[in-house]
Amino acid sequence: MEEIDLTIDMVKQEMEAAMKHLDHAFQKIRAGRASTTMVQDVIVEYYGAPTPLNQVANVMIPDAMTISIQPWDKSAIGPIEKAIINSNLGFAPSNNGENIILNVPPLTEERRRELAKQAKAEAEATKITVRNARHDGMKELKKIEGVSEDLIKVAEADIQELTDKYVKLCDDHFKVKEGEIMKV
Repeated sequence: MEEIDLTIDMVKQEMEAAMKHLDHAFQKIRAGRASTTMVQDVIVEYYGAPTPLNQVANVMIPDAMTISIQPWDKSAIGPIEKAIINSNLGFAPSNNGENIILNVPPLTEERRRELAKQAKAEAEATKITVRNARHDGMKELKKIEGVSEDLIKVAEADIQELTDKYVKLCDDHFKVKEGEIMKV
């Protein structure tokens, strides 16, 4: 009985991790407003070492369409600009000797559709991960010995219920994100 509970817990943890990954991926997909998450994965070549942007500069959002990056060391302005350009975020950095300013352009209808497609692909990948967790859980249940078939059937139903819940959660998250992206 304990093995069954452990298997169900393992499946639930994998599904939770998949949802966290989806939320993180959705944060990176911009919805027309400036956000620090847009540049969180930028890696700066700082004194020969690859360093995350937030470890060499303060990233702020002064208004809905601007990201301001203030390096702690002024000599880092060049490498930060280079890292932003190389990251293919679609921003043209400008600097005033003190800060780097990124103007977030308004999204075109075509770009909104591309971002919605990207969000849909992330949601689908998450659903696949959820279904794989179900598959792994079902395989683990079949390996358990010395437990009645009825208990295994109940556990399989529990895992299927979890799967349905998390697939619906993926769909709900996607609908919200799509709404954000498509809103002009």
